[in-house]
Amino acid sequence: MKKKIIILFILSILLPLNIFAYSNKVIVGGDTIGIEVHSKGVYVVGYYEVKNKLIAKNAGFKLGDIITKVNGKEINNINSLNNEISEEKDYLFTVLRDNKEIELSLTLEKEDNLIKTGLYVKDQINGIGTLSYIDPETKIFGSLGHEILESTTLSKFNIKDGSIYKAEVRSIKKSTNGVAGEKQANYDKEATTGSINKNEQNGIFGKYLKDLPTTKTYEVANKDEVKKGPAEIKTVIDKDKVETFQINIISIDEGNTVKNILFEITDEKLLQATGGVIQGMSGSPIIQNNKIIGVVNYVIVNETNKGYGIFITTMLEEGDKLLN
Repeated sequence: MKKKIIILFILSILLPLNIFAYSNKVIVGGDTIGIEVHSKGVYVVGYYEVKNKLIAKNAGFKLGDIITKVNGKEINNINSLNNEISEEKDYLFTVLRDNKEIELSLTLEKEDNLIKTGLYVKDQINGIGTLSYIDPETKIFGSLGHEILESTTLSKFNIKDGSIYKAEVRSIKKSTNGVAGEKQANYDKEATTGSINKNEQNGIFGKYLKDLPTTKTYEVANKDEVKKGPAEIKTVIDKDKVETFQINIISIDEGNTVKNILFEITDEKLLQATGGVIQGMSGSPIIQNNKIIGVVNYVIVNETNKGYGIFITTMLEEGDKLLN
């Protein structure tokens, strides 16, 4: 009996430390950021003919395959792939498909004095998003509220590393029902503000590398504190100015993995500027009763004045895994 009591007592002490690892106050973002992520290996995103043959497709390559080795040598990016394929001969490619390694033999051929694979490939993705939060104690940041997808296969992009950059919105392509708009922004690759370490279903996460912003910190709301009714989002629609806009929370779903908060934009200024939720707004913090409750992550394409948000606690819990 004593052993059982001691074990239970130890667990009751340890569990809260794991549950509440993140800070109860965070620096709220709203800033537009440039995003660049690099893949682990090289993605196959298409085919082309070599001497009127689809040599790569015929060899068994599939869209979404990730090339990780050629003749046993590790492939990290397109440059390392090009360095390994310099002759007309058979090569053994190791690819990752559905989390399993597969080996494919491909005979490369020369056309127009170039060695050709018959493959279109990709090793990075660039885009625009919104910074959600920075934990002031750990400098871990979160953004987007959803994963970065590889556009050809719509699968989660398997990242090696990445960066976020300072950005300025130069124009807005407005949303209309049936078509999501987007922020069009410039970002400076010399102005890196953070390193990306994780691309997960509930956002991208990493370390903020600059001095912490002096903007106001907000308390973190628990899920049961989120209520239907008025709230706000913070985002940028002009250059680098973070503004606050009014929304109305329609419903709350604690059972969904990422679509927890259904809301509609009620702010006329934002509706006039954007037509509703737009691409690049993902990651915009949602504030209610002076607490951060969530992050904008999806637009409802057929009703672009409406969108979804993810609970902030879900993102903070994921971000904290970087400490382990």
